[in-house]
Amino acid sequence: MAGSTGETVAVAMSGGVDSSLAAALLVQKGCRVIGLTMKLFCYGEDQSPRSCCSWDSIDSARKVASQLGISHYVVDLRKEFRKSVIDYFVAEYRAGRTPNPCVACNRHIKFDGLLQKALSLGCSRLATGHYARIVRRQGRYLIAEAADVKKDQSYFLWPLSQEQLSRILFPLGDLTKQKVREQAGLLGLAAAERQESQEICFIPDKDYSRFIAQQAASTPGEIVDSQGRVLGRHRGIVHFTIGQRQGVGLAFKHPLYVVGIDPENNRITVGRDEEVWRTRIWVEDINWLTARPSRPILARVRLRHRHPLAEARILPCDHGAEVDFLKPQRAPAPGQSAVFYRRGTVWGGGIIARTG
Repeated sequence: MAGSTGETVAVAMSGGVDSSLAAALLVQKGCRVIGLTMKLFCYGEDQSPRSCCSWDSIDSARKVASQLGISHYVVDLRKEFRKSVIDYFVAEYRAGRTPNPCVACNRHIKFDGLLQKALSLGCSRLATGHYARIVRRQGRYLIAEAADVKKDQSYFLWPLSQEQLSRILFPLGDLTKQKVREQAGLLGLAAAERQESQEICFIPDKDYSRFIAQQAASTPGEIVDSQGRVLGRHRGIVHFTIGQRQGVGLAFKHPLYVVGIDPENNRITVGRDEEVWRTRIWVEDINWLTARPSRPILARVRLRHRHPLAEARILPCDHGAEVDFLKPQRAPAPGQSAVFYRRGTVWGGGIIARTG
């Protein structure tokens, strides 16, 4: 999908090369472009300049907007981001689940709060620098994988509604990252050589457990094996995810992995690697981009970003879907997103409720 000549389009500008080129391409096409940069988090002097939310990023976005001759606004979404992303992230870890904050941000912040701001400014659509494509089939909008499979971000976009997809543009969907940098360089964009932002903007050092411990109290508890025998003590379930080996803190005759997290009893279960493999998951909170299937379908399922697609049989039901894999999958975890693909497009996705 591409913007039409003369159309007023807002671009979510993070200050990075991707969103900068997205804005430039729309200007070249003849669109009236407005740059919007989100203010999401508390900006301190110690914040990484690679964060998509730093003062440095806002300044970079302003410079690019000035180069392109477009208006630029900073949109304060800190309150919404705290509630819908940070508080959600912490609560999920405290519940023994493994959330994806980028999915939550896309659902509640970028394509809700920011899209609404764009529409209030008279824009017809919102463009971002995501590596994905939007296609229309049988009267419905689907998300298709990007041309650059290494950069594809379709996994993070499964919650988007048909109304949202009708208002969204992904100008980079047909480009590779190398081509994006080349075009940005040829245009002399200030962000052409800017480094990639880290995956989670509000945790610059990637120490999730430290961040969560700062937000909420962590209570020590038991570490047990699959027979319930106590092997040791842990410092809090927020420090663990399914499949984890590092940080278990037990010396044993064979490697130990986290195979279960029991928040009700504040207990971690550990075992051998073969104990973290699963053939079945149950998915809730499903968003079907296609019409909801009335019968079981065969599809490929992605459990984590850049994780290989796995063949599976999906059985839709009233409250979600049962997903049966043709081959066992390592460490699917409650709270993660499971995204369903067919023929290179996202048919739907949801949140893993439990595994079996």
